Amino acid sequence: MTDAAPDRTILVVGTYDTKNDELDYIAGVLRGQGGGVLTMDVSVLGDPARPCDVSKHDVAEAGGSSIGAAIATGDENAAMQIMAAGASALATRLHTEGRIDGVIVLGGTMGTDLALDVCAALPLGVPKYVVSTVSFSPLIPAERLAADIQMILWAGGLYGLNSVCKASLSQAAGAVLGAARAVERPDRDRPLIGMTSFGKTVLRYMVALKPALEARGFEVAVFHATGMGGRAFESLAAEGAFACVMDFAPQEVGNHLMGSTISAGADRMTNAGRVGVPQMVAPGCYDLVDFVGWQDAPARLAAQEVHAHNRLLSSVLLDAGQRRELARTLCDKLSGARGETVFFLPLRGGNEWDREGGPLHDADGLAAFIAELRDACPSNVTLRELDAHINDAAFTDAVLEKFDDWVASGIVRSEV
Repeated sequence: MTDAAPDRTILVVGTYDTKNDELDYIAGVLRGQGGGVLTMDVSVLGDPARPCDVSKHDVAEAGGSSIGAAIATGDENAAMQIMAAGASALATRLHTEGRIDGVIVLGGTMGTDLALDVCAALPLGVPKYVVSTVSFSPLIPAERLAADIQMILWAGGLYGLNSVCKASLSQAAGAVLGAARAVERPDRDRPLIGMTSFGKTVLRYMVALKPALEARGFEVAVFHATGMGGRAFESLAAEGAFACVMDFAPQEVGNHLMGSTISAGADRMTNAGRVGVPQMVAPGCYDLVDFVGWQDAPARLAAQEVHAHNRLLSSVLLDAGQRRELARTLCDKLSGARGETVFFLPLRGGNEWDREGGPLHDADGLAAFIAELRDACPSNVTLRELDAHINDAAFTDAVLEKFDDWVASGIVRSEV
């Protein structure tokens, strides 16, 4: 153990009335590695063995209530939601004040529910570690996960310390402290463009757009639209982190609509518009719905042909009626946008496989989607039709032309 002042401080969160020994063990590992510790108690009924830096009373008050009121609800779920709101608010405040460099939260299902809120409240780049009895479980929906959350199974740790659970606890403590020391947080020295896509086998626009945008002085982050990628994209959009979004792969909207668990949540394609970020949209891979390859297809798609992309992911090609439904959904989501919005509609297709002559070409399905989009496009959205395929140079040229117009007119900020 070193006597030097700690270089990083980790917030340790949990119910100290029932998990005091485990939380103390985590704190001991952190201190043994030269880290600092700040403790937060989110208990409701009991008290910790010794006072915490942030008491349960502090937490309940930050949640707009009190411990007495939480107990008076007579409902464990309602009480813990009070504590989750307070813990999230206080964690955010402690980070803003520079008092913590990362967070580790310990819990079963109740503690994990709270932990997800705490981690979601902290910005990208703040190390977040959850030690949970339900890590990696289907109990946890994608939309509850912070973009850079880390989890480890709390194996053998339901009640009391033992050599099995110490292996998990010590790894978690070392991981969050190491991450706090090593992390290179976004410096935002250039305006950031958020773009969605898939691999360049199917969508290729980012190959030309990324260097062209960087040459204009912008940073570009491309998000893989397979559920968690879209979740990260939406969380940053909600923060107003982007100067502009190029949401050219909205397939996660279709996934969610058709009942796939590969979802970025119900708020996909809404957050940029809600905060007024200018957005460019296109229908990359709109015609496909992905689902977990080792599970059955969603009920709505069970009768349709399935293509196994790999052992993790399978895809279904949408029929004309489903494409019309998706077009209406996309337009509905964009109708609430407060910033400038343009929908680029390539009339010759939305992924490399659906070109004329390609294995997924469906002229009738594409025509149905185009017709419905024309009819449903809201008045706040500019529909720009292109006699091109999404992977053609004409698409990227049109995007860059509009982007340059937006920069020149001040719609897209060119300075941080």
